[in-house]
Amino acid sequence: MNTLFDLDIAQKDRQLQQELQQVYAEEGFSEKVIMLFREIIYHYYHARGRSFSWREEISPYRVVVSEIMLQQTQTDRVAKKFDLFVQQFPDFQTLAGASFEEVLRLWKGLGYNRRALALQKIAQKIVTEFDGNLPQCPEVLATFPAIGKATASSILAFSYNQPTIFIETNIRTIFIYFFFKHLREVYDKQIMPLIEATLDHQAPRAWYYALMDYGVMLKKNVGNLNQFSKHYTKQSKFEGSDRQIRGMILQLLLDVPGISTDDLLMHFAGLGKEENRVKILLNDLLQEKLIWLCENQLQLGSKV
Repeated sequence: MNTLFDLDIAQKDRQLQQELQQVYAEEGFSEKVIMLFREIIYHYYHARGRSFSWREEISPYRVVVSEIMLQQTQTDRVAKKFDLFVQQFPDFQTLAGASFEEVLRLWKGLGYNRRALALQKIAQKIVTEFDGNLPQCPEVLATFPAIGKATASSILAFSYNQPTIFIETNIRTIFIYFFFKHLREVYDKQIMPLIEATLDHQAPRAWYYALMDYGVMLKKNVGNLNQFSKHYTKQSKFEGSDRQIRGMILQLLLDVPGISTDDLLMHFAGLGKEENRVKILLNDLLQEKLIWLCENQLQLGSKV
């Protein structure tokens, strides 16, 4: 923050935070605390809210694509891929009917490639079972590939402006910062009632955008408070990991479709990768139906 306007925002933020903490100490989690909390979050959002393509043009399809892309992937990487992806696959029907090779080519760079297959499976399920319409029931949506309870709730909040309750890393950061700052093992079950109590039922979509943007700001200025969550797990190193080798296998099949298993193993032996390790990962990819084998020829996607 280096402009006068930014300094004004920061000063107002500090004043509101001080007032909130004073009232919280005196009254506990009262209606006034909730009012001040919302004022803090919205004040920052109205001044410094982030702009993303999936926020500017909202549809159930665009929300689903963005939410699956954003799982375990930073927003700046998603922003670089999202527009290209929805230009190529503008709706559930187009994505459902595409080849997995086409989908994976546009997905590359986002990591966790099983999500690309899951996203296509979601589109196929919506087209074949729901007449191309995204279900509006969170319990139904939570049964879809790569969509659990939290993701189902976030999709419905952003798609249909439903006042659902969910937690994710940026939201968790905010509530730890404001209400659990002195604890070192915070459970989500402690945070969820506060999320429900502070939810703006008149504008849940905007409220969750505001929460996420404030959480991102806190991470930059305060640090990673998620480490104090009981549910926190540190992401494993990518270099030399199984994730890296899985991605290399899929990239090889994009470059050389129909390569034999023996040639693939020979290729990775030349890169110094242990054969048994590659075999195990290859079998995992087959089990997950990211690839399939026909007459010793490896192909992308599941056999139909």
